[in-house]
Amino acid sequence: MLPACLLLPAVDAFAQVTPAATAAAVYPSRPVRLIIPYAPGGTSDAVARILAPKLSAMLGQNFIIDNRPGASGTLGRNIVAKAAPDGYTLLVGDSTHAITPHLMRAIPYHAVDDFDPVTLVAMTPQVLVVHPSFKARSLKDLIGLAKAQPGTLNYASGGGGSITHLTGELFKLTVGVDLTHVPYKSIGVAIGELIGNQIHAAFPSLPGVVPHVKAGRLRALAVANAERAKALPEAPTFAESGVAGMVVVNWLGVMAPPKLPAAIMARIHGDVVKAVRAPDVQDKFVAIALDVETVMPEQFKAMLKSEYERWGKVVKQSGITPDP
Repeated sequence: MLPACLLLPAVDAFAQVTPAATAAAVYPSRPVRLIIPYAPGGTSDAVARILAPKLSAMLGQNFIIDNRPGASGTLGRNIVAKAAPDGYTLLVGDSTHAITPHLMRAIPYHAVDDFDPVTLVAMTPQVLVVHPSFKARSLKDLIGLAKAQPGTLNYASGGGGSITHLTGELFKLTVGVDLTHVPYKSIGVAIGELIGNQIHAAFPSLPGVVPHVKAGRLRALAVANAERAKALPEAPTFAESGVAGMVVVNWLGVMAPPKLPAAIMARIHGDVVKAVRAPDVQDKFVAIALDVETVMPEQFKAMLKSEYERWGKVVKQSGITPDP
């Protein structure tokens, strides 16, 4: 008979084989849904369409993209918040996740408490763009015009409560100018109007405008990043142009329903990070002006909380009234 000191570790090890650990070991054993809370065509959708086939090939199960637009993205997010915490329903979230709750009086989930962030996958800064014929050739010029003519300059956004809207509001608060907000159904429509010289400015994220800037259809005045963007190195940052505090990065990441078992969280985190770090995936992200970024779940959770608090303050200071 083996000594007791050798028997005990074996019993302890066996006790650690929990149902969640067993499930994680065989995950995924059926198709996984990637919920996109917007219509096809946006940055979140593009990220999902790059990741889904990679994860499917790696893990031998289909990762199915499920676009669920509606109610400023809350419809799709609520599906994930209420889903079983088993790893088979995931969300591709973005910065608007932390903004929308401050703009709606009734929302069926809590943006921080009702989600388990898995990892960031990419980040891209917002950028201030104008039409090439616009008289302001620099950020300093635009601020001067705005202060000389309060309320006469406008900026387009992809809709009230979007990051393209709140970036404009943060800019107004930061430099003390009065710009008129003009919301559109999507930032794509807004950029089309800007290219047509129907609007003065916009604060989109890089993926939707880099080709237009490179082609001379738009001019980038400043990038809302701590350093110059790799995809647009000729554009200065706001800080370089004399405006501190204007760092607004649209983050994209994978999120799960709350109370995901630790073993399953670890498995999904590892799989997604491996997929994101694959050279072919990184090349595709870079091609659409996205910087690859992965973090541990607890880091993502802390960032989400910080973003939620930050945008709550911006909404309050801007005097934006939440929708009924």
